[in-house]
Amino acid sequence: MTDRRYLQLDVFAPRPGAGNPLGVVVDAGGLDDAAMQALAAWLKLSETVFFLPPTALDADYRIRIFTPQKELPFAGHPSVGAAWAACELGLAQPRDGRLVQQCAAGLLPVTVRHADGLRIASVRSPLARRRDVAAPALPGSLALAAAPAQPATLWNNGPDWWLLEVVDEVALRTLQVDQAALATLPHTGDLAAFALCDGDDYRMAVRAFVAEAGVTEDPVTGSANALIAASLHAQGRLQGGTGYLASQGREIGHDGIVAVQLDTTGEVWIGGHVQPVIDGRLSW
Repeated sequence: MTDRRYLQLDVFAPRPGAGNPLGVVVDAGGLDDAAMQALAAWLKLSETVFFLPPTALDADYRIRIFTPQKELPFAGHPSVGAAWAACELGLAQPRDGRLVQQCAAGLLPVTVRHADGLRIASVRSPLARRRDVAAPALPGSLALAAAPAQPATLWNNGPDWWLLEVVDEVALRTLQVDQAALATLPHTGDLAAFALCDGDDYRMAVRAFVAEAGVTEDPVTGSANALIAASLHAQGRLQGGTGYLASQGREIGHDGIVAVQLDTTGEVWIGGHVQPVIDGRLSW
């Protein structure tokens, strides 16, 4: 049995115990698909990343991303956490503050900077695409909370997410959605609800409800936050070269903060603080 270094990080976290926990298997050499999936299921974190040697010439590092149920082509908090870990462990060396991550979604640019002595990583989301499907009939609580004239839309940047704007932050914070309701949505049962906010600390509040067994609500979701920004840009409500902070996870005790930036080309970047919590050894 091989002994491997294992980290557990809190991503998009202003402090340990906030944000979204991420499992990091530093050297996944020798683990096949089934072993990685079994380990991710055993850890029971929303995602676990596995570092492997890059297979693309331009990549600085390569990861695979697993939930307890399946592999994902892209996810935000695993990508931000992996970039932080790659630098922290010396697996990759930024050039002019930049790296390239290889994952199932392709090669993604990463930036790394320091602020107040802390390393902050940001990753460019894969291209966001709105799927040409009809808006679904929203079940119960979702229909009551929805903002007027803002039907749910289905977007993809690796995973599919239904995006639903909610009338205000109070309605979002108190929203209750069960998995049976999510299962009635066509194409995917994953839905990100969001509300624009007027506060000084953040300008967006987000909650991500998932149909995956045993999860229900994701603490902080980089891919969904990136899609929300892309959808607002497509509506002309968010201009290139601007950004904001999004609050997510407070309702389930995680209280994460995502830095969302729309560059001048319309691409969305997501980043935030990473807190190391566990540094140990793993036998699997």
